Amino acid sequence: MQISGKKSKILMKAKTSEDIKKLLKEQVLSDPVNEPSHELKKELSYIGRERVHEPVIYVGMATCGRAAGASKTYEAIKNYLNEHQLKVQLTEGGCVGLCSAEPIVDIQLPGKTRLSFSNITEDQVEHLLDEVMNNHLPELNIIGQYQSDIQQPWEGVKFIEEHPFFSGQQKTLLKNCGIIDPVAVDQYIARGGYQAFSSAIARLTPAQVCGEIEKSGLAGRGGGGFSTGKKWAATLNAISEQKYFVCNAVESDPGSYMNRAIIESNPHGLVEAALLAAYAVGASKAYIFIRKEFKLAIERLKKAIVNAKEYGLIGHNIFDSGVNIDIIVKEGARAFVCGEETALINSIEGKRAMPTSKPPYPAVKGLWNKPTIVNNVETLYNVPLIIKNGAEWFRKTGNESSKGTKLFTLSGKVKNYGTIEVPMGITFREIIDKIGGGMSNGKNFKAIVLGINSGSYIVEETLDVQVDFEALRKIGSALGSGACVVVDDSTCMVDLAKFFTAFFQKESCGKCIPCREGTARMLEVMQGATRRPVGKKSHQPLERFKGVMQLKGLSSVIKDTSLCSLGKSSTNAILNTLKNFKKEFDAHIFERKCPANVCRDLRIFVIDVEQCTGCAACFKKCPVDAIIGSPRYPHFIVEEKCIGCGTCYEVCKFNAVIIK
Repeated sequence: MQISGKKSKILMKAKTSEDIKKLLKEQVLSDPVNEPSHELKKELSYIGRERVHEPVIYVGMATCGRAAGASKTYEAIKNYLNEHQLKVQLTEGGCVGLCSAEPIVDIQLPGKTRLSFSNITEDQVEHLLDEVMNNHLPELNIIGQYQSDIQQPWEGVKFIEEHPFFSGQQKTLLKNCGIIDPVAVDQYIARGGYQAFSSAIARLTPAQVCGEIEKSGLAGRGGGGFSTGKKWAATLNAISEQKYFVCNAVESDPGSYMNRAIIESNPHGLVEAALLAAYAVGASKAYIFIRKEFKLAIERLKKAIVNAKEYGLIGHNIFDSGVNIDIIVKEGARAFVCGEETALINSIEGKRAMPTSKPPYPAVKGLWNKPTIVNNVETLYNVPLIIKNGAEWFRKTGNESSKGTKLFTLSGKVKNYGTIEVPMGITFREIIDKIGGGMSNGKNFKAIVLGINSGSYIVEETLDVQVDFEALRKIGSALGSGACVVVDDSTCMVDLAKFFTAFFQKESCGKCIPCREGTARMLEVMQGATRRPVGKKSHQPLERFKGVMQLKGLSSVIKDTSLCSLGKSSTNAILNTLKNFKKEFDAHIFERKCPANVCRDLRIFVIDVEQCTGCAACFKKCPVDAIIGSPRYPHFIVEEKCIGCGTCYEVCKFNAVIIK
């Protein structure tokens, strides 16, 4: 069947749902290289809501928006519309990326460009709608207006691309996120969705799809950076009557949520990508393995699959091409080890999520011992764009060694935080200063933590390194899964390394001794480094020193002998702390002090008798009765009883409590 050039003629305006379905099917089946007719483009612009017949209000209702109170804002808008009997389309949108501005409300009036407003709480809804519905601009936080060639712009309002958070980004994967209704298949199709898949099964062989992906230079975004095209070709060339494709959507890294955000905001993008990947490797079944805690992402993903089936995009003999592909959403445990591909495969099979040794690799022997490809979410979202626009289009973005864009969850001590997409080759300094808006609270930059799995730090000396697989490898770092947590000088790096170690110790599957026992021993050492001496045991300083001296050797053994990549990476945080923050480590070991005053067991609180008024606020709040004194007279802290909780420091209004 040749789809290229096959276009039915539109004889009437799309008025019924069947008419719209036919029109959208024509869009799917059209050759993406050729421009659609003027009439078709106009109809699609209404379906895709680039033009609107009546006002449309979008509320950012991804998980980040709901956490900020978007559900209350949504209900307040619904009540306002009902009360005023206004005919307005109210849409639960996705995440535009700027999570620090949630709840975000967008309003589009007929003939006018779309406006975006930040931090719209329920009490601001009435004023906002009173103004905008009467063509007035309210004095609220306007993020900006979206550019449009067919709509009239608002005077005096900057375009959203000029906002510092967006100006440094290059949105390709996130293009539809927060813009369209996430579960509306018609809007996704109207904006070019599913064209890449329908075109591929009509015009390209699986080998040609693999070749195009390899030619593009797309590397796995899960942290390894291996060629996606070569990986696919290995499974395609494997001889088997059954093959499988698996999307890894576990995302259990504590510092990362961009995969969840993009699924919640554009689930059809993942469905199309999974279909293309399955076709390319010769798989008739595709599994999307996702954490069961991601309720909203699962809900929207399942709706997207149902809608795609209704349009004939999933199932048997898709568009009479002879291609059969089913997509199954598999809800898995939150265990961190499920992010490892062999453990993930075991979990899908109903076994305990434990990694197995490689080789053989899943590409040759994976799910139910059949050739299986496992790709992460971000890698997959690139695939439809490459097939639709070509490998050379993809290669134009990035630098010599790393092509395309990279998603990050930008969080921590920056003014603007959220999900960002930047071209490969940008520096980390640009990410913090331009996109992040600089450090918050006037504190000094200390480090960027590139995900708990990589345990890598970008410090002041390496802040100008590029977002690039090779560049990071040269400085002994790694790109990681996409977490980009910025910390300032109020953060204790030893305490942070202890947190990482405790996380790995808890999440270890326990299968191999180096990881199971090694992480437990490392945690003991880290706890000893951040704990106040008990009693007057003379051997305690020697034990602390001895434990720290063992860390490097212990880390090397764990890294060399652990079964899976998660165990091998469990030592990175400690090794990078010793490398980049040795003085801070030494202060904990030898001086028994935490320079950042974070480690609770090393804080010693005293009361300045010159400042103390005897108000007894600290006396009343101390949980262990470690403060003595009489009303209206200076109080004192009994050091032996103090647990370093800091309650006295927080409640004192006269700055009388100080950290020694």
